[in-house]
Amino acid sequence: MRGTWKLKLRMMLTSIIMFSLVYFLIMIVGWYLGISHWQLYMVMSLVITFLQYWFGPSLVKRSMNVRPLSEAEAPHIHQMVQELADEAGVPKPEIGLSEINIPNAFAYGRSSRSGHIAITRPILGLLDRDELRAVIGHEMGHIKHNDMLVTAAVSVIPMICYYIALSFMFSGDSRNGGGIIIGILGYVFYLIGQLLVLFISRTREYYADEASVEFGNRPAALVSALYKLSYGAARCNEETINDLNSNRAFFVNDINNAKHDITDFRQIDFDGDGRISDEELRRLVSADVKISSKSGIMELLSTHPDSLKRVKRLAELQQ
Repeated sequence: MRGTWKLKLRMMLTSIIMFSLVYFLIMIVGWYLGISHWQLYMVMSLVITFLQYWFGPSLVKRSMNVRPLSEAEAPHIHQMVQELADEAGVPKPEIGLSEINIPNAFAYGRSSRSGHIAITRPILGLLDRDELRAVIGHEMGHIKHNDMLVTAAVSVIPMICYYIALSFMFSGDSRNGGGIIIGILGYVFYLIGQLLVLFISRTREYYADEASVEFGNRPAALVSALYKLSYGAARCNEETINDLNSNRAFFVNDINNAKHDITDFRQIDFDGDGRISDEELRRLVSADVKISSKSGIMELLSTHPDSLKRVKRLAELQQ
């Protein structure tokens, strides 16, 4: 895939920074405590991460109200998923229908060999076949890349920092103020870790987009799907969005930014028909895409890339 090496490099460097931060912090804790019980923080975090990894699929299934979607109910969906699994070189994921009132799709599971793809009921009446296949291809990319395992691994870093910060800031240990300093440092590292986790999440979205194209989907079909999904999310009431806020990282787009994304997509929907054609996407290749300072800050705090940057990257794959 074109540009994949850059994504891998960014992932590698970010992971090195994250693990360096937590290693440095644990070294300070060990020195301060005289190599006492600092290992407890690591063990606790690893146990919690393992439980999150092991029971995560069941929790996602329950929280997103997913039920199995049989082949008799949706033979075309099963055929689509099987074709994409063959392209990806992974076993066919389990297919589910999520009974939530927002058009979208998501992947979950423990590894590429035990993946699940769920679609929500409203997406079936919103996207055409090419658009739906592009979205499912994106989710297949997450499964192929073992993103569930990556997420579980990197999420432990800010967790360790948070436990250390909490323990030292309220420990009452006033030896030269060292405990308070470690607590503050732990909290600062926790915030940095959270930003890096979001960065990794956004990077993996780019990676999954490229995978969808690699599996034979048109970039314009995926962009058009993102446009329609943004409209679908924008029509949902605030209560529905808030109920799904903690799970928004699973979706193919950030449902919290739907209204902002619609404004961006309208800039490239030159004929105003509510979808993005191949020709409209090609026109974006030579365009100079710039995002505002506000959009840049929003992206830093988002699980998904800025929509214009994401579309620009897909436009470059359209050629």
